Amino acid sequence: MKDSSISKFYEKNLKDRLGIVAEFSNLSEDELKIIENATGGISFEQADNMIENAIGTFALPLGIATNFRINDKDYLIPMVIEEPSVIAAASKAAKIAKIHGGFHVEADQSYSIGQIQVVDIDVQEAISKVISASNEILTLANSKSNTLTKLGKGAKEVSCKDLNTDFGHMLIVELLIDVGDAMGANVTNTMCEAVAPLIQEITGGRTLLRILSNYSTKRMVNSTVVFDRDTVGGEKIVDDIISAFQFAENDPYRAVTHNKGVMNGVISVANATGQDSRAIEAASHAFASKSGSYRSMTKWTKDNDGNLVGKFETPLSVGIVGGVTKHHPIAQICTKILGVTSSQELACVIAAVGLAQNFAAMRALATEGIQKGHMKLHARKENKI
Repeated sequence: MKDSSISKFYEKNLKDRLGIVAEFSNLSEDELKIIENATGGISFEQADNMIENAIGTFALPLGIATNFRINDKDYLIPMVIEEPSVIAAASKAAKIAKIHGGFHVEADQSYSIGQIQVVDIDVQEAISKVISASNEILTLANSKSNTLTKLGKGAKEVSCKDLNTDFGHMLIVELLIDVGDAMGANVTNTMCEAVAPLIQEITGGRTLLRILSNYSTKRMVNSTVVFDRDTVGGEKIVDDIISAFQFAENDPYRAVTHNKGVMNGVISVANATGQDSRAIEAASHAFASKSGSYRSMTKWTKDNDGNLVGKFETPLSVGIVGGVTKHHPIAQICTKILGVTSSQELACVIAAVGLAQNFAAMRALATEGIQKGHMKLHARKENKI
């Protein structure tokens, strides 16, 4: 089995670091050259095809977090972030997590939710009509993706909800779509737009918005980790970390900063692998508010042996095919470095890194304070510039 515990990786020069990553992930010489390219892996022509009014490219640092063991498999984690100390902190947290077997993560099947808004109707009567025509709606939706249909995936379920608003009642028809290893935004939107005229005909109403929901609650990921009491610093430090969590759980002002630390890990890996980081952020923050108050994304307790136990559950919609991963060479290489073979596996990795980063931040806050390590690395950066 590959071992992600690499001694003093931070002390090695670029050539040696790349050599270690290449051996671990079986990268080619051409792939290594792309990583070394100062443009960040894409030409102006590629950038111009990705967005409108392009004038250049913008590079961010790409680093590697070591020591991660997730579901009994070791990973080197590519992370794209401009903030010092994040990658070092995640690596240190992962090293401590290995004592009790690393991170254990479960991810749901890759279901996307599409929504069609219907107005100017008797909603309850329309719901009955839509449900009766579910098979016809699903057949039409699936005709828009031969690829998903051949894989036994695609639109699986039609549901309805009556939304009572200041503008009156409106019907929201939802499609549940198995998008496989894609993030699924494009196919979901295509299916929603395809079935909207049929739904309008069935209900006698007027369809308005036809778009996916980024609140992907049918695509949850749940990460758990145990940090050894003595290695963390003893019973007092464990209790102080739990107290710090309770601060975030019960005060939105603290929760925002606490959750920003979780996202330091999540979004760094999302950026490296070409994910929609805005969708991930929006869904995670919405889920953190599901109780009606904005709370911590993570939960921290201790087990019967006094070890610190962390949990992180969130909606996480990611993909390894299509989107930016199809067009950005470094995103493709970072996915190869991870060695993930499904969108669920990628979601598991991202959730583990988010939990590791949260632990590292809280441990620093509960002991020496956040600035000591952060500013030490910041000073190192300033001295090199």
